[in-house]
Order: sequence, then C-alpha cells, then structure tokens
Amino acid sequence: MSDPMLNANWNYPTKIWFGPGRISELAPACRDIGIARPLIVSDPFFSGLPVMADLRTALSTAGITTGLFDRLQGNPTAKNLEDGIAAFREGGHDSVIAIGGGSALDIGKTIAFMAGQTRPVWDFEDVGDCWRRADSEAIAPVIAIPTTSGTGSEVGRATVIADDRTHEKKIIFHPLMMPRIVIADPALTIGLPEPMTVGTGMDALAHNLEAFCALSYHPMADAIAVDGIRLLQRWLPVAAKDGENVEARAHVMAAASMGGTSFQKGLGAIHSLSHPIGSILGLHHGMTNAVLLPYVIDYNRPAIGEKMEHLAYAMRLDGAGSGVDRFIAWATEFRKQLGVPHTLAEFDVRPEHFGKIAKMSVSDPTAGTNPVALTVEGSTQILQAAYEGKLSTP
Repeated sequence: MSDPMLNANWNYPTKIWFGPGRISELAPACRDIGIARPLIVSDPFFSGLPVMADLRTALSTAGITTGLFDRLQGNPTAKNLEDGIAAFREGGHDSVIAIGGGSALDIGKTIAFMAGQTRPVWDFEDVGDCWRRADSEAIAPVIAIPTTSGTGSEVGRATVIADDRTHEKKIIFHPLMMPRIVIADPALTIGLPEPMTVGTGMDALAHNLEAFCALSYHPMADAIAVDGIRLLQRWLPVAAKDGENVEARAHVMAAASMGGTSFQKGLGAIHSLSHPIGSILGLHHGMTNAVLLPYVIDYNRPAIGEKMEHLAYAMRLDGAGSGVDRFIAWATEFRKQLGVPHTLAEFDVRPEHFGKIAKMSVSDPTAGTNPVALTVEGSTQILQAAYEGKLSTP
C-alpha cells in the first residue's frame, strides 16, 4: 500500500492534487473548473494504453464529452501545434486535458492558448511583454496530468515549441497558460523504462540546479530548488532501478514540479545549449541536459562559488575542494551510476555541429540568466569540453 502521507492537495503555484490514485478524480476536476467538452492531448504511446480508454469512459459516464489528439513528437513542432488547434476548433472543445510527458503537456497548453488567438504563435515568444498581445479572454482552461517526472510543465506558464523552418526551440509565454488543476499521480509513472526515468529525472535536476544558480534574487525559488535537488539525489536512483517503487516515483514527481516552479527565476547554459542540440539532432532533451550539466557548472564557477558552497552543504557532499568541485565530483559519479554518457561524442554530437549550436544558444531565451554571460565563444568552450570530457579538477 502507498503511504497516505504522499496524498495531499497543494495550491502552489496552482491547484495540485498529488498522490497515487488521484487520476480517478479527473471528472471531479473537470466539474471543479466548469468544463464539459475537453480535448484530451496526449502522445501516441499513452493514448493507446488501457488507462486512456478507462479515463474516457469514466468521463463519458460523468457526462463529459471528450476528443483525442495525439499527433505529436518528442520535440514538438509548430506543425504539431497547428494540427492540434485544428482538432480543437473542429471538435468545438471548451478546454484541454493534457496528459503525458513534457511534449504532450507543452502542446496541450499551447493549443488551449492559441485556439482563440488570431496572431501566429511566434508573436507570443517569451521576449519582453509580447504576451500582452494575446486575447486573454480567449484562452481555454487546462487540466495537466504528467506521466513522466521531468519537465515540470504541469506547473508552468510557458511552453517550448520548435520552429520547423529554423529548427529553433522557442519559449511561448502567457500567465494564463498555467493549468487550472494539476493531477500529479505518481502511479502513472510506474513501469516507466529506466532510460526514460533517468532522462526525465535529469531534466528535473537541471531545472532545479539552473534555477538555484541564476543570480536574480528569489529566495523562495532558491529554497524550492535546493530541496528538489536533494529529493532527486536520494530518490532518482531508486526510481530508476525499481520502477515499481511508488514512494520513489512520488518524490521524483514532486521534484519535477519543484523544478518547474523554481525556474520561473531563470535557467541557463545547460538549457540554451541543449535546446539547439535537441532540435538539430533530435536527441532527448533530458539526456543532453544530463551530459552538459557538469561542464556548464565548471564554466560558471567564477560566479556561483557561494551558492555552490551552500548547495554542497545541503547535499552533505564530502571530499576535497570548493563547493563547485564537490558538486561536480558528485554529479559525474551520479551520472555514471545512472548510466548517463560522460561526453557529447557518445551522442554523436560532433565538432562540425558546434558553430550552429553555439550561435543558436546565445539567442535562446534561457541564455540571459546564465550566471556567466554566454557568448558564442563561451558556448563553444563548453561544447568542446563536453565533447572531450574535460573538467577542472581540485
């Protein structure tokens, strides 16, 4: 039996119904926010599982009519979004239930946002006050149900969509993209394959870590990020090795939402490099984050010494050297324990890719909050180190 302490309702930053078995409360969630004709947005894998048929049957019994859209991919594109908007409009839907990994959550949220807009999606890129161009009254409500523990998109006000023409990943933002209710049911992640558990979990680690390292003042985000890192430190290896351990799955799922909450403070070069790598080469975002993580921390060491001393203390990291040194030593061993490659070369990211990746990285929206100003030269330096596996040593 699951620990009853793992079941709770939170209101931070939105309504979160957390705990094993909470998926059974989907119909009450629909009634709570007054929706009757939701479009379910999911991925092709999850939409084919028996649980999806059971959910739609339960909603139908409750008088809630659903449609289903699942034509999306791992790194969702504008074409996926356009198809989803068409399905929303053709079905006369009043809302979205986004259920799946980060791609389904991002596309689902963006469909709900864009279905009532007249401008193209790129007009709402997270630059300045572009979000004010949107018709706020036309944004449909969303219920978000994560089935992986990584992106934290379920608690976010933004999404990441790739431009099919340029292969750039762009962040689309509006405060009302925040889902009205999150059903965070760790039982939905039971049996998730180990590589996917590791990749999504390392994505969550990168979110918490980069949010903590961002230099802007946000002590609430810092506190959440540090504890998110500590949860992953303890529980991600357990979840990866024992896919049936619901306690481990619950803590990792909580840490993913903590990352999504804390990175409103900012991200950094892990993401600004990982975004173009993923869009150009089609690699898993969480795994490229995992490979880049220690090299970016090494690059940022001149600006994050005090922060990393605090983090190393909170994580109880022993060993020689500074907080940066101890964290890098822990991170490289943690990745090894989880089977994460040490270099970009192992993902076939080659030096001939560096120029394009570096150029795209400095214009990525996440670059601006990297602790050390990111330049093409700096990005190339990180890529070269990650390709060769070279890290500073104490």
